[in-house]
Amino acid sequence: MVSKNQKKLIRSLKQKKYRKQHGLFVVEGIKVIREFLETHYILQQIFVLESEIHLFKEVDRNKLNTVSVLELSQLSFLTTPQKAVAVFKISNGASQYVSSGLQVVLDDVKDPGNLGTIIRLCDWFGVIQVICSVETVDCYNPKVVQATMGSLTRVKVMYTDIEQYIKVSKLPVYGTFMDGINVYQKQLPQEGLLIMGNEANGISPKIAQLVNERIAIPRFGTTQKTESLNVATATAILLSEFRRA
Repeated sequence: MVSKNQKKLIRSLKQKKYRKQHGLFVVEGIKVIREFLETHYILQQIFVLESEIHLFKEVDRNKLNTVSVLELSQLSFLTTPQKAVAVFKISNGASQYVSSGLQVVLDDVKDPGNLGTIIRLCDWFGVIQVICSVETVDCYNPKVVQATMGSLTRVKVMYTDIEQYIKVSKLPVYGTFMDGINVYQKQLPQEGLLIMGNEANGISPKIAQLVNERIAIPRFGTTQKTESLNVATATAILLSEFRRA
């Protein structure tokens, strides 16, 4: 059985203020939970169907709770619940910034699915650090965690004043603009800051002033009427170009 207090706590973690208050976040799905178990993240509790409990043999029994399908659906944030829901402690944020390599800097990205996908893309393309403005969606939002499919365990996500971060960085600064240089015609370095802007407004004016290299993904459609690309899609294209040998 899941107590009323447990249900209330887990459901409250959908909101950032309660995640911050309790220092906890939710992970769903056996595969993703197992990835978090193998990292520095500290497990609080797992709620799992009886048929799947054998998959968590190494977990302290005091942290394992068997639940019914109905109870699991009451804990899950997904339309189709997975077979397990876990609660982990939020990382204490003691990680040090990495000053070298290729980094993605997000200027007020608001959509959880976009942030989760970008984190997963960074994992794929070997980008170990994502720098987020303080207004960017919380990386422990359940939708973000789900979209990363475990990549949040391997990519550092840091929140800071990105204007100051860019100013003190010694790396070249790249930003995406409609009037930028065709990215397919440009030689890109292995190191740099890649700025990606807000879904509706793009890169903000104050951040745009700090960009050294304005690049663009050209449109090839005959009508040329598509206004922009989804920010996660654009990130995928650009990271692929940065990693081209």
